[in-house]
Amino acid sequence: MAGEFSQFPKYTRENIERIVLLDGFENFDAARRRGKGVLFLTGHMSAWELAPFAQALYGHPLHFLVRPIANPGVDALINGYRCLSGNQPIEKNRAARSILKVLGDGGTVGILADHNTTIEEGVFVNFFGIPASTTSGLARLALRTDAAVVPGFLAWDAQRRKYRLRFEPAVELVRTGDEERDVKETTQRFMQVVENYVRAYPDQWLWVHKRWKTRPPGEKPIYPF
Repeated sequence: MAGEFSQFPKYTRENIERIVLLDGFENFDAARRRGKGVLFLTGHMSAWELAPFAQALYGHPLHFLVRPIANPGVDALINGYRCLSGNQPIEKNRAARSILKVLGDGGTVGILADHNTTIEEGVFVNFFGIPASTTSGLARLALRTDAAVVPGFLAWDAQRRKYRLRFEPAVELVRTGDEERDVKETTQRFMQVVENYVRAYPDQWLWVHKRWKTRPPGEKPIYPF
């Protein structure tokens, strides 16, 4: 991932097809044409920074959520590289209003959904059969704005010797009229999409954080440290 990230200044619209292929783009395009914005559901798969970078070079820039890096010089360097293709960052702690504006304008916001979250920020849904505290923000945004949630994941294609950015059909949201139930069941659908990709490409899920760190009240920690 670091190696690919270092090459971002060399990638252009003219040469990106030599590195990243689009697959299922019609799914993203159909969601975009609805005019209510697109939430790009993704995770830390393969060289994940390359997915939104390539998408922008193909003509569809997006906004993405970021956590500021403590070192301001490193933060400026990384965000500078990320934005070379036309993408724009949204600081995670000040995100709600900015996201709503982007979606209202019919834009796209990318969200990495495989983080562990605090109890206050998330809901517990099954991930590989174990309850995992997962952001509820993605489901709440989708349910309140009717933005389409389109899964998009990058994976290395060994036969083609290129990366493949695959867009899946928009995930159907759960709408029963019970908001908290809808948020939880919709989030479960999102995490099932992530799990399916991890099962398909287990060697490419490059995420070494403690995904199951936050536990339901009263449950013992999973990790020994």
